[in-house]
Amino acid sequence: MAMTETRSRAGEDLSPVQEMKSAVTGFLREFKGFRADVQKRFEQQEERLTMLDRKSFTPARPVLSASAEIEAPHRKAFNAYLRSGDDDGLRGLELEGKALSTAVNSDGGYLVDPETAASIKSVLQSGASIRQIANVVSVESTSFDVLIDHSDVGHGWATEAGSVSESGTPSIDRITIPLHELSALPKASQRLLDDSAFDIEGWLAGRIADKFARAEASAFVNGDGVDKPTGFLTHTVVADGSWSWGNLGYVATGVDAGFNDATEIIDLVYALGAEYRANASFVMNSKTAGTVRKLKDNDGRFLWSDGLAAGEPARLLGYPVLIAEDMPDIASGSDSIAFGDFGAGYTVAERPDLRILRDPFSAKPHVLFYATKRVGGDVSDFAAIKLLRFAIS
Repeated sequence: MAMTETRSRAGEDLSPVQEMKSAVTGFLREFKGFRADVQKRFEQQEERLTMLDRKSFTPARPVLSASAEIEAPHRKAFNAYLRSGDDDGLRGLELEGKALSTAVNSDGGYLVDPETAASIKSVLQSGASIRQIANVVSVESTSFDVLIDHSDVGHGWATEAGSVSESGTPSIDRITIPLHELSALPKASQRLLDDSAFDIEGWLAGRIADKFARAEASAFVNGDGVDKPTGFLTHTVVADGSWSWGNLGYVATGVDAGFNDATEIIDLVYALGAEYRANASFVMNSKTAGTVRKLKDNDGRFLWSDGLAAGEPARLLGYPVLIAEDMPDIASGSDSIAFGDFGAGYTVAERPDLRILRDPFSAKPHVLFYATKRVGGDVSDFAAIKLLRFAIS
C-alpha cells in the first residue's frame, strides 16, 4: 500500500522523506479505521450484555405479596394452634413492621393473625353501629383521655394606642374513657377442626365479629359504663332550653308517643349548633324510621329520601340516617331519635389487638375459643348531640 503512494500524480519518483511521510500518513489512516471498528464492536457487545441483564432481571414483588410473606408464618402457626393446640410456632413469633408479639399475655391467649383480625374489624366497621359515625381511635393504654375546651376565649377591642385588657381564660374538661374487655366464646368439635377442608379462620372470624358487633352496638347506645362502654342515652337528658355541659338536650314533640307534624324534626335540627350541623346524622331504629318516612312538609313532600345508590344511607331533611336497632321505640317519654355530629360527640377507643385462647377441656368433646379485645366509648362533646323526646314537654 505504501509503495503505491511513493509516486506522485505526475508519475515522478518521490524523495525518501516524502516517501516516509506518505507511508506514515497511510498507516495512521488505516489505524484510525481499525480503532473505529474496534470501538463499534465494543459498543455492540455492551448493548447485547445490557439487554441480557434486563431479561434476566426479576422485579421485586409488590407490597401485598411481601406483606403476605411476612404474615404467612403467623397465619400458619395460628392455624395449627386453633386446630390442634400446637403453640410451638406462636411462641416468640413477632410480626415484622408491626411491633407486635404473639406471646401469651397475662390473661392467656395469642394474637389473632392479621388477616383474620382485619376481617373482624371490617365487619365491625360495616355494621349498623354508632361506631360508623363516631370518632374511633386506637390506643395502647388502658384508657383514653379527651380534652374538651367547651368555653369561648375572651376578646375585646382596642385602639392603636390604648391598653389591652386581659381576656378571660377558657376552661378545659378532661373526659377519661376507660377500656373494657369484650369477649366471645364460640365452640367447635374437634372432629370438625381435624377436617382440613373446614375454614377455621373464616368461621371463627364470622362468629367473633357477629358477637362483638352486637355487643358494641348495644353498649354505645345504652351501656351503663360498668365493665362496658357508656352509651350516650345513659347520660342525664334535660330540656334543651335548660341545657348545660354534662347533659344532653332534648326537643319535645308536644305529643306523647307521637308527632304533631314535621316541624318537630326541623326544631331538632336547628337545636343543634351550626358548627355541628355540617357533619350531623340522624340515629333511630327501624320502627321509628317506618314512622318518620311517612312525614310530609306543608307542600306534601316527604322529608325522607332513599339513598341514590346501593349502600348509601337514606336521608332525612338532607342529613344521613343511621339505623341502630338498639335505639328505643317510639313511646311516651322516649328519646327515640338522636341528631348530632357523632364524630365530635362520641369517641370509641380500642386496643388494636385481638387475642384468642383455646380451651379443649371445659366443654368436651367441643373446643372453646375465648376471644377478647378491649374497647371503650363515651360522649366526648355534650353539645354535639341532641335528642327528640316523644312527650308533651
